[in-house]
Amino acid sequence: MQYKDYYKIMGVARDAGQDEIKRAYRKLARKYHPDVSKETDAEAKFKELGEAYEVLKDPEKRAAYDQLGANWKAGEDFRPPPNWDEGFEFSGGGFTGDEASAYSDFFEQLFGRAGFGQATGGQQSFHAQGQDSHAKIHIDLEDSFHGAVRNISLSVPELNAQGQVQVKHRSLNVKIPKGIKPGQHIKLAGQGDPGVRGGKAGDLFLEIAFNNHPLYRVLESDVYLDLPVAPWEAVLGAKMKVPTPEGQVDLKIPPNSKPGNKLRLKGRGLPGPSPGDFFVVLQIALPPADTEKAKAAYEKMQQAFDFNPRQYLGV
Repeated sequence: MQYKDYYKIMGVARDAGQDEIKRAYRKLARKYHPDVSKETDAEAKFKELGEAYEVLKDPEKRAAYDQLGANWKAGEDFRPPPNWDEGFEFSGGGFTGDEASAYSDFFEQLFGRAGFGQATGGQQSFHAQGQDSHAKIHIDLEDSFHGAVRNISLSVPELNAQGQVQVKHRSLNVKIPKGIKPGQHIKLAGQGDPGVRGGKAGDLFLEIAFNNHPLYRVLESDVYLDLPVAPWEAVLGAKMKVPTPEGQVDLKIPPNSKPGNKLRLKGRGLPGPSPGDFFVVLQIALPPADTEKAKAAYEKMQQAFDFNPRQYLGV
């Protein structure tokens, strides 16, 4: 996926005001409109221009785009930094997730996820309710197991008097309910955009994601742990302590276990009315042959077994 420099496409500086961006778009749209332009690549230029304007005309999408930094060059291979949009509050910019697919892969990767930039209806009238806003936050796996109260910081874009985008920050104490899953939302009533002329404020919806955990990974309601075992533990069977988010448990490794075998601890996944399961995935860990004694042990093993692990390949 290639990075797109929307400011370069529009021919404006990164600190350009919204009026300047609008004027630049109108000028270039007349130049590259396929119905009137004599440029050979007018249609492609016009589409690229429309994509750039879709981002830069909207303070929320522009502020999010600016978070990627100014050190990228157009055409470079690009992947969004991990959690690049965490804590970024948005309330809608007038397109749906399906419409995002009409633009480039770069645009869709950044703005195509559900909710980001979704239109929320027409113009507001007097005493109208404020728009709902959305943000993505990351929590620890343990927060879902036990419930928690966390202080989160949100970035909120707005225009200054010069029509330039600036970001303000606000902090909220959020109660994390026990058993919440990635992709679910926490609703904070009245924490969205303010209403018009005394209208009721909108709500804030926080989409939940989990921080990467050094031990566990989560799939829906199930939790997985890769467990290293010695070859003799896998072959002969063993009993051992295994960590879980709720403490250590005793686990029995059946004899003749193979790499990738899954042992299920029912009901020890994410809590809830239908709790998930905890899966232990066996991984065979080979002891290093870093001494003469260890090398001799491997040579003795080689002589003891008539074993070809590639036999199924016919070699």
